[in-house]
Amino acid sequence: MNLNRIGLDIEKSNTLAERLNVLLATYSMFYINTRGYHWNIRGQKFFELHLKFEELYTDIFTKIDEVAERIVTLGHTPLHTYQDYLEHSAIKPEKNVITAESTVNGVLNSLQGLIKMQRSILELADELNDEGTNALMSDYIREQEKLVWMYSAFLG
Repeated sequence: MNLNRIGLDIEKSNTLAERLNVLLATYSMFYINTRGYHWNIRGQKFFELHLKFEELYTDIFTKIDEVAERIVTLGHTPLHTYQDYLEHSAIKPEKNVITAESTVNGVLNSLQGLIKMQRSILELADELNDEGTNALMSDYIREQEKLVWMYSAFLG
């Protein structure tokens, strides 16, 4: 068996890095969309959601860096252009989304897609015995499940 520098199977690590790059692109698009929600939210819930979206995009920014660094740790190169993000993201860019309901629905749809993607990555990381990626995905899933509950509660 051929192992990479951190002792993981090279072939399976390649597959994992590819999936992490899709996750990276998806987080990057989620970040861009969330910045748009933050800047463009209108209506009675402006002050509440403006702050929540800032918290959210700040957290996403950290996750983008962590995922990219995990890809490098696995011996690969993270995607890093907007073109890459558009081509590989599971989330599409959103434009002119301004109401409380539409922005929160955008967040919920993105979180649900991310959770599903991260569970798939978690399964592969578990097969590979990759505790580093496993821990990262477990933490993200736990945090985002709570966010799904909270944003869903906001909608009533």
